[in-house]
Amino acid sequence: MSNFTVQHSLADLGAPFSVPCNPTPVPAPQWLAFNSELAAELRLPQQYWQSDDGLAVFSGNALPDWATPRAHAYAGHQFGHFVPQLGDGRALLLAEVISADNQRFDIQLKGAGQTPFSRRGDGRAPLGPVLREYLVSEAMHALGVPTTRALAAVLTGDFVQRETAEPGAVLTRVAASHIRIGSFQYIAAHGDLPQLKTFADYVIARHYPGCANEANPYLALLAAVVAAQAKLVAKWMSLGFIHGVMNTDNMSIAGETIDYGPCAFMDSFNPAQVYSFIDSQGRYAWGNQPRIASWNLARFAETLLPLLTEQPEKAVELATEVLQGFNGLNEAEFLRLMTAKIGIVNTTNADEVLIRDLLNLMSANKADFSQSFRLLSQSVTDSSAGAAKLFADQQGWQNWATLWQQRLGTHGIALSAVQQQMDNTNPAVIPRNHLIADAITLATEQADLSLFNRLHKALRTPFTLADADADFALPPTAAQCIANTFCGT
Repeated sequence: MSNFTVQHSLADLGAPFSVPCNPTPVPAPQWLAFNSELAAELRLPQQYWQSDDGLAVFSGNALPDWATPRAHAYAGHQFGHFVPQLGDGRALLLAEVISADNQRFDIQLKGAGQTPFSRRGDGRAPLGPVLREYLVSEAMHALGVPTTRALAAVLTGDFVQRETAEPGAVLTRVAASHIRIGSFQYIAAHGDLPQLKTFADYVIARHYPGCANEANPYLALLAAVVAAQAKLVAKWMSLGFIHGVMNTDNMSIAGETIDYGPCAFMDSFNPAQVYSFIDSQGRYAWGNQPRIASWNLARFAETLLPLLTEQPEKAVELATEVLQGFNGLNEAEFLRLMTAKIGIVNTTNADEVLIRDLLNLMSANKADFSQSFRLLSQSVTDSSAGAAKLFADQQGWQNWATLWQQRLGTHGIALSAVQQQMDNTNPAVIPRNHLIADAITLATEQADLSLFNRLHKALRTPFTLADADADFALPPTAAQCIANTFCGT
């Protein structure tokens, strides 16, 4: 494929922003998956498309002449506790490529072996988390959520030791960048103001070039990241998605979803739902995600204070004013997304009560989150159909449905059009926890990728579902419910 354009702008910054490091070869790589659609967007030469050359590159066994592998340095607050040095402990940036629509993307190997930031870890990734990230990140993309993406997944031919010995794998991840709030925390912790300015200028030029023309570019950068994260978290919430480990080192400056560790889409709606087995206090529960995002952004603002103004008190005042805008932006976006899910296109503040009452009803009845909204279109003209079957409290449901149908009647829009809009907004299929677990078990224990491939295909078109895949739309039975997910590090 022609016009493959490669750059190395982060590598060109040099230390301390990243350090050179080569991947560690693996004994017997095999293809698991390859994303030809994404490869075409990146204009990746077909020499590397699910070929021997591609297998060598995406397993870390051979470096093409366009790769300059680097491990990115960052710090982070993990469950609220600051760690001054984390960094890419099992990931390597190969290159930055310019896509067909002139956007810059990182190509990164994840699970490529030890780096200077491995902190006694093996630098490897088990097969299960690689398959999970491949499925969920590509599903998020299809759902319209800003996200890192999966270009390739390769089996390494060896085992990694976690709870047990598990097959190893390497994921090739694509992102607008892998720069995080923790990246700024790492530089700020060193107290080198010129380096901090260099890095901030780099991020502005790469992600938010319009900020360079503002009177205070660094304040504008803070505002841009706040706005991007406010919208991103609202999108997560509207889909019932729980990130699971919203540490500052897992929060992208580019406003993308990054690091799919103990993540999950919830089944029965519960605002306090947690899936990560290490989140015993519920810090990263579904309903806490806006609060944690705001807290993380405050940590980002702290790193920028010396750049905002030479007057410390004034810098805090400026940053605080921007940070205080997060809740309003997040709540407005969440309301817009949620009203669209119930067929309302001209959102008003009064609709907030309608959304709140529906969520409360879903919680009290343990209704499945995704199925509730997907079936709601069938209830537009008949409140006894569709979503009605999910509510044991039929009187509560009928009371809400009556108010909802009255609200829809104020639109002046044909109800058939409302139903179609709802079906185009509420997914029929999501990467449910139990389905991913089954796909991982088959792949790990029987080398069987059939369920992974079938699920991946269905998730590419989440708003339509083939009859043969009707089982993917069903919530888990009590026996199928997955209480905990694991990050795989």
